[in-house]
Amino acid sequence: MASFLQRKLNEQVQREAERELQSRYAAVSELDEDTAPNPVPEDVFAEEEKRTDTLKYRLSPKLAALRKNLRRKVLRAPDEADQWQRGDAEKERIIIDRLRAIFRQMGEENPQMTLSNSEFDELKEAILDDVLGFGAIDPLVRDRSFSEIMVNGPDVIYAEHRGKLTESQYVFDDEDHVLWTAHRIVRPLQRQLDRANPMVDARLPDGSRVHIVSQPSALNGTTITIRKFPEKRLTIEDLIKFGSVTRETAEFLEAAVVARLNIVVSGGTGSGKTTLLNVLSSFIPDSERIVTIEDSAELQLAQHHVVRLETAPPIPNGDGKTGSLAIRDLVRGSLRMRPDRIVVGECRGGEALDMLQAMNTGHDGSLTTVHSNNPRDCIARLETLCLMAGMDLPVFVIRRQIVSAIDLIIQQARLRDGSRKIVQVTEVQGMEGEQVVLQDVFVYKTPGHQGQGYSHEGGGKLEATGMRPKFLDRFEQYGFRLNSRIFGSSNNNFTR
Repeated sequence: MASFLQRKLNEQVQREAERELQSRYAAVSELDEDTAPNPVPEDVFAEEEKRTDTLKYRLSPKLAALRKNLRRKVLRAPDEADQWQRGDAEKERIIIDRLRAIFRQMGEENPQMTLSNSEFDELKEAILDDVLGFGAIDPLVRDRSFSEIMVNGPDVIYAEHRGKLTESQYVFDDEDHVLWTAHRIVRPLQRQLDRANPMVDARLPDGSRVHIVSQPSALNGTTITIRKFPEKRLTIEDLIKFGSVTRETAEFLEAAVVARLNIVVSGGTGSGKTTLLNVLSSFIPDSERIVTIEDSAELQLAQHHVVRLETAPPIPNGDGKTGSLAIRDLVRGSLRMRPDRIVVGECRGGEALDMLQAMNTGHDGSLTTVHSNNPRDCIARLETLCLMAGMDLPVFVIRRQIVSAIDLIIQQARLRDGSRKIVQVTEVQGMEGEQVVLQDVFVYKTPGHQGQGYSHEGGGKLEATGMRPKFLDRFEQYGFRLNSRIFGSSNNNFTR
């Protein structure tokens, strides 16, 4: 069932379209018969529908002022409804009863303060969205078909639907309205958004990732970027069905995880690294103790013995350090928690060095992600991150650490057609002199693709290069005897 706001928006769009069409047809009818153009083509309706898609849904100035004034009055404390959610009938009834009581009091004090039934219903839905939901973007947040929501100030809100990014019809009333929603997001996480902390990472109750930048850095007004994750946890079968990975490569990756290879998932922003990390983590045996470390908790592991850790900001109004826990602190602390596996959501700083040392000191089978464009860049990126640790180590020493720690790099990419796929699976073989030796095991190719690296076009397939990795004996120790055809070899003697 469409939301109240959506129904109102549809009515507004229809009225605007009808008025525009009537004016155009009236102008046509007034022309002389000799000068009249051909009949209006049928596709004018499609053009009008496309044009009206950009209309914005706004409350009237009167209702917008009431919403701004009343959303604070229906709460007994600013944080009273922080754990309440839209759709909870009991909580919605509490807010509506308070709103009615406030209007009765306002009517007694000012008899001219009245609203029609339709105006009150519209205001009621807006107040519920602000107090129990996420303001103007609440319909987009609740609609699972939207994967990303981008608020570029009060008047511009974009949303990604099935891989296509378009501007939505929703807007906030003003900057204060955006800040109200931003504070409702960060307050339950005990995080601050103010002049001292104008940029905050957070998450929604369903685990969606949120990044907020406020003024003065956000010149067009407070920006809110939300990346939602599938309601249903994706499995390797889902990725095979989507064409993100072949079944042969999936068998190889399962063996790599169970055999405790240290794996780095590499890729750009929005390429699907976290989703792939979730899928890879599902291969970890349920008997093992897993510690996950993230800036904002996003991983959804199905295993029973999981310890989830998340970074913590400094204590508000403190010295800026007290109470703070960064990923690097959590990685070091996790080593005292007897983990069988350490899963770091993303290495983006000096914690990369701590992660490599953990992999080199008995914590095999660890997983993490890194922002980079290809496996070779991933190595260079890890070198840079290790230098950020402030240890002043020679680059050669850092490379030796990387080669000793990392067994496999999986490159995830978003292709030109919008699809997200595994495009390279690369083994870290060792060093020759001062250079790291990498060997592709699988590479994504499209028909007619030439040259090094993977194809950026859609419609291809992840193909074996014919090279067999050095750690196959390790697979066999864990009970995996992969067919040689997985690696593009016809040597049946290799089949075990």
